[in-house]
Amino acid sequence: MTRVLVVDDEPQLLRALRVNLRARDYDVHTASTGAEALRLAAAYPPDVVVLDLGLPDLDGVEVVHGLRGWTDVPIIVLSGRTGGPDKVAALDAGADDYVTKPFGMEELLARIRAVTRRAASTDAAAAADEPSVRIGDVTVDLADKVVTGPGGPIRLTPTEWHLLEVLVRHPGALLSQRFLLAQVWGAAYVNQPANVRLYIAQLRRKLEPDPSRPRYLLTEPGMGYRFQPGD
Repeated sequence: MTRVLVVDDEPQLLRALRVNLRARDYDVHTASTGAEALRLAAAYPPDVVVLDLGLPDLDGVEVVHGLRGWTDVPIIVLSGRTGGPDKVAALDAGADDYVTKPFGMEELLARIRAVTRRAASTDAAAAADEPSVRIGDVTVDLADKVVTGPGGPIRLTPTEWHLLEVLVRHPGALLSQRFLLAQVWGAAYVNQPANVRLYIAQLRRKLEPDPSRPRYLLTEPGMGYRFQPGD
């Protein structure tokens, strides 16, 4: 059953979408804020996200960025904003499609079917070629979610794995503390940088050859963190 996460702060529209999608055998989760959407997406990974841009806590484009830090789930932006810049910003952030309110239910359903078909095709093509990443003598297998060192498997907590995965999927990129907090802990935690510092330190102890002089999990003072690929 295809799982759909619908994010909109209009209660009547949210209810109508939930009823119509469930009537067509979709498994539906709903959220009325960006923070709730990111939390639900992490707890119940959807097959497609239908996302309004005008949310009370976060702009929808921020939610797209938040999701794109760790998932390629198809995102259909659903918005009353008709201006070109809003559409371009959403698509540039990583949205897959854009439907303008008011809309027809059959049109939205067709868009959902189209993006899920494309995603299924992409997943099938990529399934046999998920990357592995090297951190010195440590191998990070992104397909099987396994980390292996010279002495065998290295156990990571779910939070450590999530943080590591976000970093290694952006090799060489400078990722801000706020970005990492939103991806790993959710938008409600973006003002708690101690979380990132603590878990980066834990990852270094487990993965770096010399945790006191990190070569791969780097801090950029005042800016954020970077995974620097190496030998």
